[in-house]
Amino acid sequence: MNRNRIYEIMKNKEIRDVYYQDRPVWVQEVNNDVAKVGFMDGRSEIDVPIADLSERCIYKY
Repeated sequence: MNRNRIYEIMKNKEIRDVYYQDRPVWVQEVNNDVAKVGFMDGRSEIDVPIADLSERCIYKY
């Protein structure tokens, strides 16, 4: 994924699943090419390269 796409996802009304290493994450903020993500299971949050994130659309409004 790239920086422009992550900003589009954060601003869009479509609900998208974003994954880091096949685990669903919530993108909390973006700084340059690094995203702070929280894992959906609530266990931790980490900084990851945006290029390491992937997405899947689950609902479209």
